[in-house]
Amino acid sequence: MKKLVMMACVLLVVSVLAGCGNSSNAGENGEVYVFNWGEYIDPATLDMFEEETGIKVVYDEFETNEIMYPRVAAGASKYDVICPSDYMIHKMIANDMLQEINFDHIPNAKANIGAQYYEQAKEFDPNNSYCVPYCWGTVGILYNKTMVSDPVTSWSILWNEKYKDNILMQDSVRDAFMVALKLNGFSMNSLNEEELQIAKNSLIEQAPLVQAKVVDQVRDKMIGGEAALGVIYSGEAIFTQRENPDLEYVIPEEGTNVWIDGWVIPKNAPNVENAEKFIDFMCRDDIALLNFMYITYASPNTGAKALIDDDELRASKMDYLDEETREELEEFVDIVRDSQIAFPDLSQYDNLETFIYLGEDGDALYNQLWKEVNSAYGE
Repeated sequence: MKKLVMMACVLLVVSVLAGCGNSSNAGENGEVYVFNWGEYIDPATLDMFEEETGIKVVYDEFETNEIMYPRVAAGASKYDVICPSDYMIHKMIANDMLQEINFDHIPNAKANIGAQYYEQAKEFDPNNSYCVPYCWGTVGILYNKTMVSDPVTSWSILWNEKYKDNILMQDSVRDAFMVALKLNGFSMNSLNEEELQIAKNSLIEQAPLVQAKVVDQVRDKMIGGEAALGVIYSGEAIFTQRENPDLEYVIPEEGTNVWIDGWVIPKNAPNVENAEKFIDFMCRDDIALLNFMYITYASPNTGAKALIDDDELRASKMDYLDEETREELEEFVDIVRDSQIAFPDLSQYDNLETFIYLGEDGDALYNQLWKEVNSAYGE
């Protein structure tokens, strides 16, 4: 679910708007129109793809799933490859917006993406027909060891008055309700109105303690010591620890969201063959590792993990890197090789779930309750 949102305001168009291309900017083998989260791919890998294939990448970025969906649904901009989150992929499947992927044309997806991630993806893509996992992670609590004196094991610490004005919550309806639902022992995909009312009341009760509801600002505020506790995505937590060693990440005992963002091909994609080539390239082990280093969100690519674990294999397979990039990669590998954030043992946790699409009525119910929560913030 991306969760990585480094764009502050509006969509950044890296190339040109999809649908507006013409023959003058096409590559020798055509184009591929890609719609992805902000700062969710290493730009160098896009250059490498263009150089190796002769296909021009026309690249747009979105800030949230909810911004992406109506733009794609409207059909005004025709994309070849999109990277939504689990529940939004589920919604796009339900609304017949995606085409089935021909995995015979994407051999790296079959060879390198771990079987456990396809198994997890069945929660929103039951037959593994529409999605190739790109990144995955968890949602948890990031806390500053110098500012928090209590054990951080439960979501309940985010309701501790001792940390008033030092708590950061996600400004996202599903993420916020996930925290409150898990706190109260419920499924994060609940459609039980009584349970949702309890979760809503918990969020309203918490509001006076919260310094801010934010998205990417959790990262920056925690690095700067501006807050003691924050709800954060695991990939962001890896980045923050590199910048501030006083920060720790915890998956609460009540359980959490284990999310997947994946590559999909819309039904109206104009360049399906190039879309398949793009996804296959991004599933290559060395490319997956470069993207992992750039965005710090864990890759489901087992080939990339093998490169992390094997210094000689990595050195030989990625000998094309310049000296500066190689040094950065070696430093990154040393950090993540044994990271319990990047590679957690999920078997030790209970009540882990993946978001699913709750239907139009479910969305409407959550959005109405979210408005009531926001009113407690004066919004």
